[in-house]
Amino acid sequence: MENLLTIDAGNHSETINQGCVSTEDESIITNPQFDDGLNNWSGRGCKIALHDSMGDGKILPKSGKFFASATERTQSWNGIQQEITGRVQRKLIYEVTALVRIFGNNVTSSDVRATLWVQAPDLREQYISIAKVQATDKDWVQMQGKFLLNGSPSKVVVYLEGPPPGTDILVNTLVIKHAPKTPPSTPPDCEIAAFGVNIIENSNLANGTDGWFPLGNCTLSVGSSSPRIIPPMARDSLGPHESLSGRYLLVTNRTQTWMGPAQMISEKLKLFLTYQVSAWVRIGSASTGPQNVNVALSVDNQWVNGGQVEVADGRWHEIGGSFRIEKQPSKVMVYIQGPASGVDLMVAGLQIFAVDRQARFKYLRRQTDKIRKRDITLKFSGLDSIGNLGTLVRVRQIQNDFPIGTCISRNNIDNEDFADFFVKHFNWAVFGNELKWYWTEPQQGNLNYKDADEMLDLCQKNKIDTRGHCIFWDVDGNVQQWIKSLNKTDLMTAVQNRLNGLLTRYKGKFRHYDVNNEMLHGSFYQDRLGKDIRANMFKTAHQLDPSATLFVNDYHIEDGCDTRSSPEKYIQHILDLQQQGAPVGGIGIQGHIDSPVGPIVCSALDKLGTLGLPIWFTELDVSSTNEYVRADDLEVMLREALAHPAIDGVMLWGFWELFMSRENSHLVNAEGDLNEAGKRFLSLKQEWLSHSHGYVDEQGQFSFRGFSGTYNVEIVTLAKKVSKTFVVDKGDSSLVVSIDV
Repeated sequence: MENLLTIDAGNHSETINQGCVSTEDESIITNPQFDDGLNNWSGRGCKIALHDSMGDGKILPKSGKFFASATERTQSWNGIQQEITGRVQRKLIYEVTALVRIFGNNVTSSDVRATLWVQAPDLREQYISIAKVQATDKDWVQMQGKFLLNGSPSKVVVYLEGPPPGTDILVNTLVIKHAPKTPPSTPPDCEIAAFGVNIIENSNLANGTDGWFPLGNCTLSVGSSSPRIIPPMARDSLGPHESLSGRYLLVTNRTQTWMGPAQMISEKLKLFLTYQVSAWVRIGSASTGPQNVNVALSVDNQWVNGGQVEVADGRWHEIGGSFRIEKQPSKVMVYIQGPASGVDLMVAGLQIFAVDRQARFKYLRRQTDKIRKRDITLKFSGLDSIGNLGTLVRVRQIQNDFPIGTCISRNNIDNEDFADFFVKHFNWAVFGNELKWYWTEPQQGNLNYKDADEMLDLCQKNKIDTRGHCIFWDVDGNVQQWIKSLNKTDLMTAVQNRLNGLLTRYKGKFRHYDVNNEMLHGSFYQDRLGKDIRANMFKTAHQLDPSATLFVNDYHIEDGCDTRSSPEKYIQHILDLQQQGAPVGGIGIQGHIDSPVGPIVCSALDKLGTLGLPIWFTELDVSSTNEYVRADDLEVMLREALAHPAIDGVMLWGFWELFMSRENSHLVNAEGDLNEAGKRFLSLKQEWLSHSHGYVDEQGQFSFRGFSGTYNVEIVTLAKKVSKTFVVDKGDSSLVVSIDV
C-alpha cells in the first residue's frame, strides 16, 4: 500500500506562464501518423519498419495510411522511439494518446507501455511510465496517459516497450499535447439525503424473510434472541435510536463461501453519498477455525467490500464498514457471505444508511478544543502600572506544532512550486521510495543514498522533521531480486549490513523509522530467517540509533475491510513483538482509505490506544472523482485524528496530481492550482490556529485558550507598540508565559 511506482515520477507545479505555450493543440511528436515515413523515429535496441498492411492484409491502419512496427526485439524494453528534447517543457501537464497493437510470437495479449527517458544536466537518468494498455493481436487499442516534468532536462526520449521479446509492437499514431485543464467538480446534490435511514427492507424480520432471498441454494429462516442493542460503531453515527428486534436470519445448507442472504438495493442508493454498513453476525458450531464474514455488494457484478470480521467463537460479532458509489449502476445487490461450506451463518440488524458527516464534525471540533488546546496566561512585566487597563493585546498563532506532514519524492523537489507548497504547509516529511532498500541498493553493493541525502538536506534547511520509511519491507513483491536469491546465511548478513549502513549514516537525522513495513500482510524475512528476526530488527535499530522512535506500519487497520489487519490483530502483533523484547515505540496506520466513516476510524483508534503508544497516520490519502467529496473524506480523517488523544501526527501520502500512488487523491492540480480538497486542507489548517485579543487585566495579565505552537503577541499602550514571539509547548496543564515589555 505504497508508492510501488516509478510511475508518474514527474512532479508538480503551481502556476504556468501561458505566454510560453504557443502550440496548445500541436503535438510535440513530429510525424505522429507516419505520413512522412519513419522520419524522426528510430528503434530502441531493435529495428523499425513502415507498413500499409500486415498479415496478408488482415492488419490495416485504423487512422491514416501507414503504421510502424518495432521488430526483431530481443528485450522487453526494445521499441520505437523519438527524441522530444526542447519541444517538451517543464511544469506543464501533457497528455499522450497512441493507437497500438501487437503481432507475432504466438502472444495474443500483452502490456504495451509508453515511457519517457529523461536525462538531467548532471546526467541523472529517470524512467517515467506515462501510459500503458493491454494490447492484443486482434485489434488496435487506444493508450492514454498524462505526465509532467519537474526539472529542466537536457535530453528527453519517448518510447514504446513492454511485450515479450520476439513480439512486434505496432503503432498507428502517437500524439503528445499539452493537456486541457480538467474542469473543477461541482458539489454533489446531497440536499435531500435521508441521513441515518436504513435502506434495508424488513431488517427487523417482523415479516419473516420478506424482502430477502437466498443467494445460491442455501436456506433462510428466522431465529430469535440476538442482541437488541445497535452495534457501537453504528450507534455513534446514529445517535438516539430504536433498539433491534432480537430476531436474526439463520442461513443453513450453505455449500459455497459466497452463499448467504441477499437483497436488491439498486433504487435506494444515491451517488456520492457515504454509506455505513452495520450488523451483528455469528457462525454455527460446525466451523473448524476462524471464519471470515463479509457484507458484500455486487455493483453491476463487481464486488464491493462493505466490511468484514473474523469470527472464531459462538458469540455475536459487530461488523462495520462503508462504501460509496460514484458511477450510476444498473444493478446493486447486498449479500452476506464468507464462512466455509457447511458452516451456518446468522445475521441480525443489518443496516445500511447514509452518514451525516457534518453532524459529527461539530462534536469533533469540541473534542479537539478539549485535547489540543491549553489555558495560557501571558504575564507582562515592564508595563506602566497606571496604564495597565488600557493596554491592548493581540495574539496571533503563526504555526501549530501538531505534526502534519507529507510524502515527497526526489524529482518533486526539482519543481520549485511543489517545493514552495511543501515548505509552507507541512512540518514533517517522509520519502516515498528513496529510503527503501530496493532504492538504496537495487543491486548488491551498488548503494544509492544521493536522492535521500538531497531530500534530507531540503528538509533540514527548512526545519522539517522526517520519518525514515522504511528499513525493511516484509511483502514478497517489494523485495528486490538479489535479496531473494541469497541463502539464509548471506541474507542474515545482508539484513545486518542494511541496518548498519542506513542507521549509522543517518544517525540522529530521522525522528522515526518504520522498521519492517506491513508485517500483517507479508512475512518474507520471517519465513527465511525465523520468528526472532522481526524483534531483532527493532533491537538492532534501537542500538544503532537510540534517538529514533521505532514504528510498526500497516494498512486497512482503521476501515473494517480487511480481517488480516483488524485492530485486534494489530494489537496482538505489537504485543508479540514487545514480548520478544522489541522496543516498539509507535504505531503506524497507513490510512489509504475509501469512503471513511468517523466512528469506524475512531473505534479502531480507541482499541489501539489501549497500548499507550503514540499512533500516527503515516500514509494518508483519500480518493474521489468529485473534489468536494474528496475534501469531505480528508476532513473526516484529519478531524478524527486531531480529536483523538492517541494520535500524535498525520502524514499525507502526497498532495500533487500525477505524483500520488492513487488516482483522484491529489489536493493540487498538476500545474499548481489548488482544487477543492486542497482548499479544505488549508482552511482546516487555518482553523487550527488560535487567535485572541483584549485588554491586560489589573494584574498585568492576559488569558486565552490556544493550541501549542508559535505565537506573535502585539502589545499596544498609549506610549508604545511592542511585538514579541512566544512558544506554547504541548501539554494539558495551564501555562504562564512571562513577557517583558
